[in-house]
Amino acid sequence: MTYTKLCALTAALAFLFSIAAFAGTKDQGKMQLTDPVEIGSTHLKPGNYKVEWNGTGNNVQVDIMQHGKTVATTSARLVEHQKPSPYDAVVTDKKMSKVARLDEIDFGNRTEALVLRPSTMAKK
Repeated sequence: MTYTKLCALTAALAFLFSIAAFAGTKDQGKMQLTDPVEIGSTHLKPGNYKVEWNGTGNNVQVDIMQHGKTVATTSARLVEHQKPSPYDAVVTDKKMSKVARLDEIDFGNRTEALVLRPSTMAKK
């Protein structure tokens, strides 16, 4: 193989690997719960959680993890606020049950927020 072909092959492989690396990345953030919440039939205890999502717009797949393990999976709507949230925050609703339902997750210094869909939530 000539030097030119070898260089071209190396450049092509590097390009393909960089595309594959970016295609597999998920957006992520964190949330801290100070009180128990429900996500569908899953009850989350107070603590720190990692939130990963894949997709944009109205159809986002969300994984909520603690200690490297997925504890809940749901779908959500990714919304853009006018201004970045000054800190990580959660919005809950306690109208229908004794335990608050998780409705929205805001991420510090980001305009993105996840609005959860209660009817499609599932336990992992």
